[in-house]
Amino acid sequence: MWYDADIDAIMQRTKDRPVPSGRVSKQAALTFGLWVSGLSVMAMAVMINYLSAALLAFTIFFYVVVYTMFLKRSTAHNIVIGGAAGALPPVIGWAAAAGSIGIEPLIYFAIIFFWTPPHFWALALIKNDDYKAANVPMLPVTDGVQSTLVQIVAYALILFAVTLAPYALGYSGLFYAAGAAVLSGLFVALCVLLAMAGDAQRNRLAGMTFAYSIFYLFLLFVLLPADKLMS
Repeated sequence: MWYDADIDAIMQRTKDRPVPSGRVSKQAALTFGLWVSGLSVMAMAVMINYLSAALLAFTIFFYVVVYTMFLKRSTAHNIVIGGAAGALPPVIGWAAAAGSIGIEPLIYFAIIFFWTPPHFWALALIKNDDYKAANVPMLPVTDGVQSTLVQIVAYALILFAVTLAPYALGYSGLFYAAGAAVLSGLFVALCVLLAMAGDAQRNRLAGMTFAYSIFYLFLLFVLLPADKLMS
């Protein structure tokens, strides 16, 4: 929020955030962010283990420096590459609990990684004018709506396959596999309907897709431990 205060002030979606609205100064936001980030990494290192602390530090660095300061304003692939930061928490959690990294947390990383583009591009379609005004190169701005819709469907199909990887590799049972197939099938169907929608219906379906994507990811990660309890 410290770094993005200039573009946040332009976009309707973000103009009321604490920094662009003037409720919090840029310096205060930067100071708070640095302290919270530093203390969280130190606490994890001291109270849990160094591996999870290192992963947390990398995640913060990747999101703040690589995504926010570079990718967000320079490439339409900002969400795809930058999504790695948002996908790392399951890996951090696994490292905190197990003290190591295995195949399972990398699968969970992949689920969130491939979920992020269709999730965020659905919102970007609705807020396209905002990103144009702020000169942020989101995919609908740089490549157009139709290209974005095609890529939303493509990522949703890849995601469908990735969500079944825990079952295919023997890390979960049929309960998870069936639930994931239904949830992912609904997500693909919504993305296809969005891609086929006319101009009058596109924003409504984009909003539905965005809202469902949040509910969908939540349920996927509920199904995983639920499947273990049932086995």
